[in-house]
Amino acid sequence: MTDKSLITKAARLSVAPMMDWTDRHCRYMHRLLSRETLLYTEMVTAPALVRGGALHLLAYSPEEHPIALQLGGADPVELAQAATLGAEAGYDEINLNCGCPSDRVQSGAFGAILMQSPDLVADCVAAMRDAVDVEVTVKCRIGVDEQEPQQVLPDFLDKIRAVGCNRVTIHARKAWLQGLSPKENRDIPPLDYEIVHQMKADFPDLHISINGGITSLDEAKTHLDRGLDGAMIGRSAYHQPGDILRAADPEIYGTGVETDPIEVARQMLPYIERHLSGGGRLHQVTRHMLGLFAGRPGARQWRRTLSEESHYDGAGPALVEKALLAIAG
Repeated sequence: MTDKSLITKAARLSVAPMMDWTDRHCRYMHRLLSRETLLYTEMVTAPALVRGGALHLLAYSPEEHPIALQLGGADPVELAQAATLGAEAGYDEINLNCGCPSDRVQSGAFGAILMQSPDLVADCVAAMRDAVDVEVTVKCRIGVDEQEPQQVLPDFLDKIRAVGCNRVTIHARKAWLQGLSPKENRDIPPLDYEIVHQMKADFPDLHISINGGITSLDEAKTHLDRGLDGAMIGRSAYHQPGDILRAADPEIYGTGVETDPIEVARQMLPYIERHLSGGGRLHQVTRHMLGLFAGRPGARQWRRTLSEESHYDGAGPALVEKALLAIAG
């Protein structure tokens, strides 16, 4: 577990929790690109951990620190139990999802629908904070459906702050629970960055990170320079990790130097060996590496080699070396 002040520092830039994307293999590569950036798990539901005993969902490599566990749920007792499991596993932060708009999440009455129940969210946060010593944070939307963000967001923040939540990430879009798919909810509702900056002005004691539509370090720095405490990048960090994360340490944190994506690809080889020796398959790791050289000469051949051949029986590190020839040759 990492010191809380170090987690707060790391939260200056974070990679968003993304279902089916930010698994442990993805995070391991991201950590090679940036030593400082705060990494998040995919959302793990509290019922899966507490009722389902799916503790394998908590597995990660020690190298991934600083790392936060995002939980989905709406029952304070169950979330406290899940948070305890996360803290015992060594996570540096426990984050409550109040922003995911998927039907699966709605049917469990958690995710973005919790924006309609700030008192329940406060109860959940309080129960989690009572259960663990690590920091408990919240990721939310600016509102859902017909809610007026200028009214509901201050109330929401006030109630979670009152029970000791000191750090929140705000996705600067509404979520429409009816009529839009989860994918559409990431694009169609208009971004309202200004309300997030207004919340920082209204709640200066809260550590507020902004999320939604940020596609470059320059955009992230614009928000930081205006006074926000952190920026969270999602799909761009996944699809162009070489662009976003290799320069994060010197540009965002003022430490270290830019990393070399070619060197990172080679540093993944021992990790791949360990994964294969444990019964894993190459494509489970390399699917997250496809965007490592996005925009560089040879990137298309790199992607093609890995995506077409990584499923083959016996595929291993030699295939990654072969694919690298398109970049480094």
